[in-house]
Amino acid sequence: MSGQSITDRITAAQHSMTGSAISKAVCKATTHEISGPKKKHLDYLIHCTNEMNVNIPQLADTLFERTANSSWVVVFKALIATHHLMMYGNERFTQYLASRNTLFNLNNFLDKGALQGYDMSTFIRRYSRYLNEKAMSYRLVAVDFTKMKRGIDGVMRTMNTEKLIKTLPIIQNQLDALLDFQANPNELTNGVINSAFMLLFKDSIRLFAAYNEGVINLLEKYFDMKKNQCKDALEIYKKFLYRMTKLSEFLKVAEQVGIDQGDIPDLSQAPSSLLEALEQHLASLEGKKTKEMNADTRASTLSSAVSSLSSTGMSFSRMDEKEKQLALEEEQARLQALKVIPWIHFDLNSDLFDLQPAFIPAIQSTPSISNTNTYLHVQELSSLGFDALGDLLKPTAPTHTAPHVPAPQMPVHPGGKLLANDLDSSLANLVGSKPEMLWNQTGEKKLTGGQNWQNKTMSTTQWGPAPLAPAPMAFPITTPQVPVYGMVPPQMAQMGGVPVVAPQPMMYNQPVLRPTNPFAPMPGAQMQFM
Repeated sequence: MSGQSITDRITAAQHSMTGSAISKAVCKATTHEISGPKKKHLDYLIHCTNEMNVNIPQLADTLFERTANSSWVVVFKALIATHHLMMYGNERFTQYLASRNTLFNLNNFLDKGALQGYDMSTFIRRYSRYLNEKAMSYRLVAVDFTKMKRGIDGVMRTMNTEKLIKTLPIIQNQLDALLDFQANPNELTNGVINSAFMLLFKDSIRLFAAYNEGVINLLEKYFDMKKNQCKDALEIYKKFLYRMTKLSEFLKVAEQVGIDQGDIPDLSQAPSSLLEALEQHLASLEGKKTKEMNADTRASTLSSAVSSLSSTGMSFSRMDEKEKQLALEEEQARLQALKVIPWIHFDLNSDLFDLQPAFIPAIQSTPSISNTNTYLHVQELSSLGFDALGDLLKPTAPTHTAPHVPAPQMPVHPGGKLLANDLDSSLANLVGSKPEMLWNQTGEKKLTGGQNWQNKTMSTTQWGPAPLAPAPMAFPITTPQVPVYGMVPPQMAQMGGVPVVAPQPMMYNQPVLRPTNPFAPMPGAQMQFM
């Protein structure tokens, strides 16, 4: 089976509907696709462990639930995701795992329904035992051996004798569980088990590095220990030599499956004469007759052994330095991407700003009308066979003499375009002066506002038969008007002592924006319909 199954998609959709982003990410990381969990999903889960408002028990329990699946792919990937979070997530995730009485109960897991089910089930059982042991180690010593400080002033190098003798066996048990994975190159045949093997490889390097430093500390203290302590320390050292051999075999497999040679450390064993010196010293403490090395020879042998093991420790640190460098480069690339993405996002969505009502302070002109809406309105009128001003209702205004008003200044649209003094030119500017988007002008423009202009007075309004099409309507300046481009409400003419564009005493031939009730009389004027 390759790719995400229908079950994976349905499960992810269910988590999307319930709003559980963590459960959805876990589902995405543990699909039926025969490949390792995707980095983006693991990175999201790591981020979740660092968020204080995230429920860590819920995250862990969701991973545990995925291990109850019958597919070896889903179960294996759930274990990989858990291991990944233990390595790179916040420590409180590991703390929660260590606080549980039981973790993974997969000793009897077997997938009989898949092609690789039998073989992969074996590695699932071994892998789950290692993760259980890793959590148990943290529970016993409250520290992750793969993350502890190393070096001359590291944790294992500065630990006292009593605590050292108790801690080293815990490291041994965890390393035993890791090396018990026992995968040969012919069995690393898919992306799932390869992902698990890579995590085990990284853990083995760091775990043995801590183990190695603890043994160096143990050897430096050995000849000053009590008899019982020497006996325990000698047993620990013998087991250490055996595990070094087992680790060497594990690293050979890593080399054969393509891990870079520079990432594989060199294991330098202490001279065999050191073991002989340790055994002779313990025999002498037990009162047995044996020929013990003199002080100078013993000191020289011990110095040589410590130098060899220290060289091994330096070799182990190379991988850590390389991984830190890769992590630094990845972080720099991520920061660089964050500097670019917002601008790309802005370019892709800048057209959305045209659809939002612009914020226009009261001191400016009246709000603008959307170009798109204007264009659609013009097209609609053209399709009906009307010109823009044809056959609309035309009121007659009462007679009075208007004072002379100077020609208004040319208003400027917030977008930067100059608006003409009449609606026709204004709309032409707004729609881009395209021929099909211009208003059709059937009559002569009648400029008003001169000294000799007079209004006509009407006394009554009489309704005639409803015309087939609206009659033209001319609005005097005294009639309340719907704001359009180039017009300023009278109350806005003076604000804060700053003169704004004055009302224009001009007759506009323009389409009427109809009120809700078309039969209601308009205030300030009486209309007579012909």
